[in-house]
Parts: sequence; structure tokens; C-alpha cells
Amino acid sequence: MKLTVLGCSGGIGSGRHTTCLMVDDDVLIDVGTGVTTLDFDALRRIDHVFLTHAHLDHILGLPLLLDSVGEQRDTPVTVHALPEVLAVLETHLFNWQLWPDFLKIPSPEAPWLRFEPLKHGQECVLGERRFHPVPVDHVVPACGYHLAARGGSLVFSGDTTRSEAFIAALNAIPDLRHLIIETSFENALADVARASRHHWPVSLAAEMASLQVRPKIWITHLKPGNEAAIMQELRTALPGWDIDALEQQQTVFL
Repeated sequence: MKLTVLGCSGGIGSGRHTTCLMVDDDVLIDVGTGVTTLDFDALRRIDHVFLTHAHLDHILGLPLLLDSVGEQRDTPVTVHALPEVLAVLETHLFNWQLWPDFLKIPSPEAPWLRFEPLKHGQECVLGERRFHPVPVDHVVPACGYHLAARGGSLVFSGDTTRSEAFIAALNAIPDLRHLIIETSFENALADVARASRHHWPVSLAAEMASLQVRPKIWITHLKPGNEAAIMQELRTALPGWDIDALEQQQTVFL
């Protein structure tokens, strides 16, 4: 399994793109502005999308993806997410007001988009790849994803603050090789992070203290302009950990 980072920033500007990870060449995890780095043929190959939550920086590329390639495909793009996340998309995005309802275009019998609810405890199997939602703590309904393949496991947190349920899920994965986890703000902005339920270096260090496995840690969702400061504080707070910032166009193999 190959994971390609199309976008991993907490904002835009100066070449930064928001969250979008591609698994092999047919699956996306979140559809932020990073999806715009794909050419048309690559966009057309996307069959499945897994969403962590419905915030704009994680879903804004989805309606444009469908609009661009829908008529070129023989099957709908399948979006997997928590039922609460899919309800937000249906009510507030694909509603004919903000965007056309591709759940019914060109017809309800043959749409360009289909929803597949994925609840905690369920598994989605695509070939030899297995996708499991994992619990996180954000200001809206959200989940992370555990990706399991022959080469081991990877977990992507999506947006979250400290969560005992998330750590328990990680500790139950003995072959966890890679952890992609957000840290959005530096320590001086801890109050902002608490209010928006994001991590800051001290909070992530406290969470990692309960981790019983030692994966490679990749930091994502760094706020633009603060990346270097956040990473410096993380290395101070987490001495001895193998930790680096995730980078656009980076690849991770399992």
C-alpha cells in the first residue's frame, strides 16, 4: 500500500494545500485543496473517499471532483464516513443551493455519488486494504482512520484534541508503524487549540505518554507560518521520539 500526501497543511498560501491523502491511486482520505494537485486522469481513477469530518478544509474538493469527472465514469464515487458526517453533506452541501445534488444526478438510479455509512467497529475492505474508523475528539462528529495492509498499519487522526478513546485504539494495534497526527497550534495558542479541539505540543506530548507502541510520528495540520515553531516545541516536548512534519508529495509505504 502506498500513501501519497496531496495536502497536509492547516491552511493555504505559498504552495500549501489542506488535507488530502491518496491511498494507491484509487482512494482519498479527505478531499481538501490537495486534490487539485492531481491531473484529470488521476482524478478519474478515484473510486472511494473516506472523510474524517465535514469541515470545509477537509471536504471542499469533493463537489469539484464530482463535477469534473462524474460524466467520465461508469460507476459513482463512493464516500465513506460516519453517518453524522454524511448527513451534514446531504443537508448543507449537496442540496441544490450550495451545490447540485450528485446523489441524484444524472438520475437517482445512476448517480455520480453514493454514500456508504461507516460506523465505529465496522471495517471497509478494498482488496487487501482494510479501513477502520477510530474515535477522536473534535468540535463536530469526526473520526480518524486505521489503515491495515500486509506491511503493517497506519493511523491518521484527522482533526482531534487529546482523546483517551483514540489512544486506546492505537494501543490495540500491535503492528502500528506510522501515526499521522495533527498539531495545529504552538503552546502560546493553547487556549485557541482548546476551544477548537486541536492539539498543541504540550497536549500531544501528554497523549503520547500513554502510548504503548512506538510508531514513526508524522505531524500534520500545522497552521501556516507557525510550522517551524510548532515542530521545535514538539521536539522539545517529545525527546526520543521519531517525529517529523508531514510534507506535501511525500509517500509512505506499507
